[in-house]
Amino acid sequence: MKLLQNLFAWLGVVALWLLHWLPLPLLRLAGRALGAMLFHCGRSRRQVARTNLRLCFPEKNEAERERLLRRHFICFAQSLLDRSLLWWASRPRLERLIHLSGMEHLKRADGCPTLILAPHFVGLDAGGIAVAFGSSVVSVYSSQKNPVFDAMFLTGRKRFNAPVLLSRQEGMRRALKAMRQGLPFYYLPDMDFGRRESIFVPFFGVPAATITGVSRLARAAGAKVVPCVARLTAKGYAIDLLPPLEDFPGESVEADTLRINRFIETQVASMPEQYYWLHRRFKTRPPGAAEFYSP
Repeated sequence: MKLLQNLFAWLGVVALWLLHWLPLPLLRLAGRALGAMLFHCGRSRRQVARTNLRLCFPEKNEAERERLLRRHFICFAQSLLDRSLLWWASRPRLERLIHLSGMEHLKRADGCPTLILAPHFVGLDAGGIAVAFGSSVVSVYSSQKNPVFDAMFLTGRKRFNAPVLLSRQEGMRRALKAMRQGLPFYYLPDMDFGRRESIFVPFFGVPAATITGVSRLARAAGAKVVPCVARLTAKGYAIDLLPPLEDFPGESVEADTLRINRFIETQVASMPEQYYWLHRRFKTRPPGAAEFYSP
């Protein structure tokens, strides 16, 4: 069975490799078709995303949320196929497709440890590549179950400037050491990782289990927090590194974590179809609260 699974995985890798030769308009057209197929076939994930949109945008009517849901599946699928470019296209081609602004906010850190706050938009992998063009970074890597895909993900993310990839199981000690040695930490803070090291703070008005790593790392390392917002565009990707958050960390870990969630909300409002709604963001519930997702 494992041999067969690996064979199919290799066929998938070859298919992705072939796609990277396509011009971007054709690749995006393929992504649009894939997104429509995933929307119709992916019942469980469709329901997860539909629930998230209902919770986060109660002011929208059902028809508006459904249109947003369909657009999200298309953006997600397009970014999925775009990984063929991120993993195999030449650096000159990627530099034409990925426009990075705000790199001066990293260069002006004056030796101060830096945490790059990267919310879960569909373009976050392009954001990581863009930052890696100018600086080696440290980031957290989640191992894939299939060894073929795991090797492909690792190889693709190590293409430029030898980034330091840490497993989530390693904790933050190595990340702190790397930050103190001058490596920016490309950090994704907005997924539900359960109750451990999380607190409940509102996300679009809904209590959400949120890791406190941004605040704790900034406090422990004396780090500046530079937000990174990745936007999928018709011509590729626009990656914006924003000025460091002012007066951060603040009065408490709780206040900092709420501030991060509110910042992410403002960015989501500008491109709601590109946020990663397929994740069970509200899976962990406060004691006694009702579940949102059906089994």
